Amino acid sequence: MPFRTTPRTARRTSGGASTGPRPAPAAGGGGPRTAGSPGAPDAPGGSGPASAPRTPNTPSAGRRRGEGAWGWLFVSPMVLILGLFLVLPILMAAWVSLLDWNGQSNPFSGQAKFVGLDNYRALLTEDGLDRTLFATSLRNNVYYVALTVPLQTGLALVLALIVNQKLLRARGALRTTFFFPSVTSSIAVSTVFLFLFQGSGAVNTLLSWIGVKGPNWFSDSRGVLSLLLGALGIVDPEHATGVLADHSFMGLSWYEWLSGPSVAMCTIILLAVWTTSGTFMLIFLAALQDIPRELEEAAAIEGVNRRQMLRYVTLPALRPVFFLVLTLGTISTWQVFDQVYVMGQGAPGNTTLTPAFLSYSAAFDGSDFGQGAAIAFILLALILCITALQRWALRERGPRPGRNR
Repeated sequence: MPFRTTPRTARRTSGGASTGPRPAPAAGGGGPRTAGSPGAPDAPGGSGPASAPRTPNTPSAGRRRGEGAWGWLFVSPMVLILGLFLVLPILMAAWVSLLDWNGQSNPFSGQAKFVGLDNYRALLTEDGLDRTLFATSLRNNVYYVALTVPLQTGLALVLALIVNQKLLRARGALRTTFFFPSVTSSIAVSTVFLFLFQGSGAVNTLLSWIGVKGPNWFSDSRGVLSLLLGALGIVDPEHATGVLADHSFMGLSWYEWLSGPSVAMCTIILLAVWTTSGTFMLIFLAALQDIPRELEEAAAIEGVNRRQMLRYVTLPALRPVFFLVLTLGTISTWQVFDQVYVMGQGAPGNTTLTPAFLSYSAAFDGSDFGQGAAIAFILLALILCITALQRWALRERGPRPGRNR
């Protein structure tokens, strides 16, 4: 027989509350929740459900360790090569700088005499020919760096700005022409400069056409600054007198320190600027092409001219590239060797002598490898200090935070 359904009447309690069946909870609602239960919302002002601390044995940590192991495995060949051909020779040279070694025996067998820091003291503190030669090489290299780095950096920037003009014709040919000296052998270029700047060379011939008698470029040991002051009648370049000539530092008089680079060194400076500007031009050119066009367009809308665009838009955007170019230029100029070896080997009068060539000469010509290694490490320390100073001077300077009132 069919069943008959009747309406279910609600039973009420004495207080009038319904005692019928309660509605089913909504999805995700559930019963009363406690703090920290899964799916429970955070209480106002509470810290929310705390996640379980991850132990070092979790799969993600193990995966990271595995990736690190594979990374070291892939770079291990290069690490071994660098350690074998870079780090190990540096450590060996550091040990040699503490020895009196003539290169005829094994420096690690105890046959060479251990002298400690005597090689460094002979170069820096003790009076003698070694310190005088080292001070002369430092003076020459200081002038070489002080003139070469700014000139090659400025010329490279100007060349990059020129070949970066979109309306310039034959930009590719100009870039190749400016870069060509950088890929030419430095020995070959130095030999060409010897023929150009000799007494009867092409440079002096061109100067004679305008009534100027050119000097003997590679035989003139006089300082350029002393010649200029002598032409003005302030000093006598041939016989220096006065306070600067009576006082000395590291075996050289202050007049010798401040007389400027010699005429022969100026020739090497011209060679270095001509051969290195092309490489730095490409670095500046890549940086110029990487400047966002939005900056230039916004500046053009503001009505700035080309000089203001260069000062306030282009040069600030090139700050990291300036640090790179100045650092590379400083390191290479302090390590100059091949041009000096071909064009003078320190002559005339040691005015083209540099620490790199002096290190080579002391070791291989004078058979004093300990002193040669000591010169190399002093030069290394000097380069590191100058690089750190450049990094500090060209660092990004953000706005200073205001005071809390």
